[in-house]
Amino acid sequence: MNIAWEDWRVFLAVAEGRSMSAAALALGVGQPTVSRRLKALEGELGYPLFRRSVSGVAPTAAAERLLEPARRMAEWAGEVGRAASSADTRPAGVVRITAPPGVAYDFVVPFARALHAKHPELKLEVLSSIAYLDLGRGEADLALRNRPAGADQHTVASITTEVDVFASPAYGRLPRPLSPSALRWVAWSAPHEEVPPNPQLRAMIPGFSPVFTADSFILLRQAVEAGVGVMPLGRVRSRHALPTTIRPLGIDLGPYRTLQHHLVCAKSALDVPRVRAVAEALAEELQHVRKL
Repeated sequence: MNIAWEDWRVFLAVAEGRSMSAAALALGVGQPTVSRRLKALEGELGYPLFRRSVSGVAPTAAAERLLEPARRMAEWAGEVGRAASSADTRPAGVVRITAPPGVAYDFVVPFARALHAKHPELKLEVLSSIAYLDLGRGEADLALRNRPAGADQHTVASITTEVDVFASPAYGRLPRPLSPSALRWVAWSAPHEEVPPNPQLRAMIPGFSPVFTADSFILLRQAVEAGVGVMPLGRVRSRHALPTTIRPLGIDLGPYRTLQHHLVCAKSALDVPRVRAVAEALAEELQHVRKL
């Protein structure tokens, strides 16, 4: 039986996303394409791989047995891709970076401008996502994360930064004394209710009830800029960042007062010239993080 890797890739995306729509989004294709290829794979195998319901799909017992081999195939596909790219003679092409939305907004985007001046043949694809992308599979080349590198990864650089509550002059008069419970807060909405800093704010403020919520970091940041409310943000800004009106208030966030940021990649990723060039430039930039 000779089944193409792309069909197994569809199978894995459906199994991990638990829906056709989630798999289509992850693969960057239409949902009909996912359904068609999955149906063809089931026809080739001769048995169903998923149980369909209104809430999504669930792997059958047969599919469960295939999951771990498919995951290993994904990792090896990523390794093959990196090995093929390591033959490049110069740093050129697309490098994918995944980072939390706030870090992408304040650090990676301004960094891209400086990188282009130094390496005009490099292009950045920034995956500003709360989801965890698998570097081993090649879902991204580099990651800026709050967690250290795993066993199959390499840490390029690490820094520790402060977290503070930020407000804009448009917010108006601040309460005195400055109490977290007296401030108007903006925070994540569904489906991101458990994304920091929401849990930390609920623990710190009895009956925490934000005045504005959104599922987009851009909207949350704009709400702070517009004076709608305040929000905890990391002091991670590129030295190339544009000016901003928001300022830290100096509120002690307890255990959440500091964050670690790790630049990590798959162990073989630095063999790829374009990835190495971006990693080295990012590591240098992290040493010049501007404190707000």
